Amino acid sequence: MKRVIIIVLDSLGIGALPDAENYGDSGADTLAGIKMAKPDLYIPNLIKMGLSLIDGVNLPEKTNVPLASYARLAEMSKGKDTITGHWEIAGIYTPLPFKTFERFPDVFIKAYEEAIGIGILGNYAASGTEIIKELGPEHKSTGKPIIYTSADSVFQIAANTDVVPLSKLYRYCETARKMLVGDLSVGRVIARPFIESGNKYIRTSDRKDYAVSPTDRTMLDIVKDAGMIVYAVGKISDIFNGKGISISMHTDSNKDGMEKTIRALHADFEGLLFTNLVEFDSLYGHRRDGIGYGMALEEFDAGLPEIIKAMKDEDVLILCADHGNDPSHKGWDHTREYVPALIYGKNIRAGVNLGTRSSFADLSATAAEYLGVDAPAIGESFLKDVSL
Repeated sequence: MKRVIIIVLDSLGIGALPDAENYGDSGADTLAGIKMAKPDLYIPNLIKMGLSLIDGVNLPEKTNVPLASYARLAEMSKGKDTITGHWEIAGIYTPLPFKTFERFPDVFIKAYEEAIGIGILGNYAASGTEIIKELGPEHKSTGKPIIYTSADSVFQIAANTDVVPLSKLYRYCETARKMLVGDLSVGRVIARPFIESGNKYIRTSDRKDYAVSPTDRTMLDIVKDAGMIVYAVGKISDIFNGKGISISMHTDSNKDGMEKTIRALHADFEGLLFTNLVEFDSLYGHRRDGIGYGMALEEFDAGLPEIIKAMKDEDVLILCADHGNDPSHKGWDHTREYVPALIYGKNIRAGVNLGTRSSFADLSATAAEYLGVDAPAIGESFLKDVSL
């Protein structure tokens, strides 16, 4: 009973792609930025897996006997956002980046305000935590939702849940998703609920993403259509707009995501387990908090043996990322980077350097071959190189 487990360490890039300059990301390197902020970074289990042996990774800690095979993955698609990265992992090539905005047109905003029955605040590109601090008091006194965007293709709606109930915030998002089409189409509409505690604004775990549907069949569709289970943990279901998902579990944190991944591993099913650990990106990358990012990576590393312990004999584990978010870089947004891949299992050879691959989709092509299902539209399987 074969299973592939893909865990996305959201935003753990490992160095700028050759075209990073086109995205304003020359010199970006998320892992190096973390190490610079936290020189005592302690991730022994990832080192043992082979992380520091990947092309371009510059960590002083090395291992002579890596437990996993490893690769550096380049992104074929154009963009550096969550959807583009995850879709490519699942076998979709995105030739044009999703459209981004500095602000949304006044004509649209007026129509949107009429549709939801109240005015809005904001409507400009900003850090989510910063705009909430700036506009939180006015939002509290007026009830108007806070609208903002970023260098990503997003329409984000923030609201204090003591002012705007969660159900209403979700309705605001659903309305926006229906209206943001054609020239105004964005990759995701995101609900950003928060609470006020003392003098602080704290975003809650009730975030919800309303994504566009995938443009083609993905690895998830292929596996599910073959009669197997696709188990989604974290925001995977949101990213794929529910397509190709058999079972979905919401998570409150990286730790919760790891616990639910382990719970899923103890279940009896054949197919795909796809997990996203979003806090690396949302709490630390976007906030340019290299120390916090390092601590979160250490927490994941400490929990990695429990994931491995829960694996069955025929399970294959793939650790990867979907883009970068260098905490030492300018601005608040994602960075265009290579990502790591670590491939581990009792049926997988250890210590194979797969070099630099031309697409994230090599992961789905390999997973499809291992599970014995049709290959996705793009990607080259490396299964023959790592199979025992």
